Amino acid sequence: MDKRGNVRHSRSLQISMSAHRARHHGAPTFEDMHSKDFVQHDCTFAGHSLGEYSALTSIADVLLISSLVHVVYHCGITMHHAVEHDSQNGRNYAICTVNPSHILKMFNAAMPHEIVDPIVHRNDCLLEIINFNVEKVSYQLDYVGLVQHVFHINPDKGAEFVSQLANDKPGLLIDIQRVVDIFMSQNMIQSAMSFLLDALKDNKPEQGHLQTCLLEMNLIHAPQVTDAILGNEMFSHYDRPQIANLCEKAGYYEDLADIKCAVTHTNVLWLVNYFSHLTTKQSMTRMQEMLHVNMRQNLQVVVQVATKYSDILGAVNLIDMFESFKNFEGLYYYLGSVVNLSEDPEVHFKYIQATTRTGQIHEVEHICHESNFYNPEKVKNFLKEAKLADQLPLIIVCDCFDFIHDLVLYLYQNGLTKFIEVYVQRVNSVQMPQVIGGLLDVDCDETTIKGLLASVTGNFPIDELVHEVEQRNRLKLILPWLEARVQAGSQDPAVYNAMAKIFINSNSNPEQFLKENNLYEPLVVGKFCEARDPYLAYIAYAKGFCDDELIAITNDNSMFKQQARYLVKHRQPDLWSQVLVPDNVHRWQLIDQIVSTAILESTDLDDVSVTVKVFLSTDLPIELIELLEKIIIEPSPFSNNKNLQNLLLLTAIRADKGKVVGYIMKLQNYNVTEITKIATDHGLYEEPLTIYKKHKQHTNAINVLLEYIVSIDCGLDYVNKVNRPEVWSRHVNTQLDGLRVKDSINSYIKAADPSNFAEVMEIADHSFSIGIGNTIVDKKTMTYITQHIAKRKANVQQIIDDATHNCLKAAPGMTI
Repeated sequence: MDKRGNVRHSRSLQISMSAHRARHHGAPTFEDMHSKDFVQHDCTFAGHSLGEYSALTSIADVLLISSLVHVVYHCGITMHHAVEHDSQNGRNYAICTVNPSHILKMFNAAMPHEIVDPIVHRNDCLLEIINFNVEKVSYQLDYVGLVQHVFHINPDKGAEFVSQLANDKPGLLIDIQRVVDIFMSQNMIQSAMSFLLDALKDNKPEQGHLQTCLLEMNLIHAPQVTDAILGNEMFSHYDRPQIANLCEKAGYYEDLADIKCAVTHTNVLWLVNYFSHLTTKQSMTRMQEMLHVNMRQNLQVVVQVATKYSDILGAVNLIDMFESFKNFEGLYYYLGSVVNLSEDPEVHFKYIQATTRTGQIHEVEHICHESNFYNPEKVKNFLKEAKLADQLPLIIVCDCFDFIHDLVLYLYQNGLTKFIEVYVQRVNSVQMPQVIGGLLDVDCDETTIKGLLASVTGNFPIDELVHEVEQRNRLKLILPWLEARVQAGSQDPAVYNAMAKIFINSNSNPEQFLKENNLYEPLVVGKFCEARDPYLAYIAYAKGFCDDELIAITNDNSMFKQQARYLVKHRQPDLWSQVLVPDNVHRWQLIDQIVSTAILESTDLDDVSVTVKVFLSTDLPIELIELLEKIIIEPSPFSNNKNLQNLLLLTAIRADKGKVVGYIMKLQNYNVTEITKIATDHGLYEEPLTIYKKHKQHTNAINVLLEYIVSIDCGLDYVNKVNRPEVWSRHVNTQLDGLRVKDSINSYIKAADPSNFAEVMEIADHSFSIGIGNTIVDKKTMTYITQHIAKRKANVQQIIDDATHNCLKAAPGMTI
């Protein structure tokens, strides 16, 4: 203690403070807080500096007070001997405490500096504020100022001091660059290099500029140290181009081995440019040397050199170099830089190999999908052998180059069926048919296939799926899936084509399906049916109006009845012309079925009309007569059709006259005027007479008798039979023309027709009879005879006149 009783030495002060705190402040205060439940039972307590020891005693009960005094005493003794003392036991170090609250309530962090800084300036001494009892302010010792002060007093001690600081917490307590500047200001170059070598031993990236500085200093003052540093690879963050240039300028690297050593540790950009001065052989040799010396460190340089000079060095040589070191990482980076510029299949293949072996699966997927230059077979086999955990690259290759069957076979046989699902669900659902075909080829169980089908929501060509299962005779396998599609409202013809095929194969009432369903494709289903059931093929073709196919299948299978029905209902003149050509060997068989079956089954007048027109246009009168007899003479919906009856009579008039009278007697609803005219034009007279008699057109009938049959007696019999005035009136004209005066007078009397009495009287006065009995002379003959008689009468009259006037001369030998 001093004269005033104050404790001055640290060893005494620390004991007093610790004992006082533990006895009067720490323990009583803690007990009071604990009694009021302010302290948790499982909490942990600590102190700072001397307070740490007090906490161990008063709170944690780790140390007794006697032990506390012993420990703190030795702490004080240690601190006391840590600094030098003069002869009077004095020292240049002291510490004091200040309580700001005793000074000013508004005391802040700036105020202590306002007190301390002037003192330091006036006395040129070390005076630091080492602690602030101000909130959010912590102490940072100015070690640089401290070092400068030590160097000013004793440079050797200063060097020792900064070395201790660097080994303690380098970068935290002291700025290394500032320390180097202090060394250089003292011209202590060797000490600076030693300090840097020790301070930079952790080889941190942020110390790169200091590493460069140290190497520069050693190149100038201690080159052998530079060799040791580079040879041992102590530093890796220095400025490589700068150091390499300094090495070359200094002439330290003259032979190839030294150049290789320098290159190995030089900056990437400088190295890349350096290789431009080398031959191909030298470049390959030096890159191999770099990989041999330190593959990991030099790999980046080698890759960049290989990339830049790939065209000169040759991709094959570079690939061989990387493969000789089994460095697939380097090969991956190199090829990744050139693959997009190359069309060499080997480059693309090796890149796929490298990406696979380095685990760059996403890049494998990308190059397999985007590249068009690799050999797909080779890549496919490699990816199979690689047995990747993710088979997506193999899937992509097989999908792009249509190796679907190989893919399915490989995945299924290796128990990788989940990747089959990945393929059809995420990559390409369009290939689902080929996948199903492949699974069927490897005898995959039906449950797996059905589940796969049900899991795919994307669209794919159903007709191809049907083809795949159909050619393997497994159509029924997809029936549940097809039914689900139908239930979902699908109208895809391929769905219904498949269902039709299944019903046909299983004989599940296929005829009804083919007739009632309108969504399947008749041509497709018809082709399917041809070898199985020609009749079902006919139904399908008829539904789809597949004319050529229908004609072919019915001809080949002698299904002329079905062909005839189709022709009648289809009403296509062009198709009729096709089947009724004279050189059609099936023509008469077809006509027979048309006449005997198809036309009789028809209830549509248009069907019959078109058929009749076809028969007319193809000059088949006899067959047409037979056809019309079937639908007119025999009971049918068309028996009373006027046009058809007319057609039958007209056709018979032209082709089979012997049947006309029979038809006239059987038919009722025909055009009398038209038929009788045409019959008369064709030289048929009895038939019109029969028609007129049947329809009681007596005047027309007597006209036929008198004008065409030319029989007065038959006419007389007919008029006597009908005994109608108008008929007698018509008959009397014929009698007059035939100079049957007596008969004509009787006929006029019966006709009660006096219109021609003058003519009758004149003929009666000059009546004569010429002709053959029961015959009426035609008008031309009658005119000729009349004219000739008149001429002779004139001659007779002239002779009479000559005789009267005695003008006649006797002929030789005659007296009169």
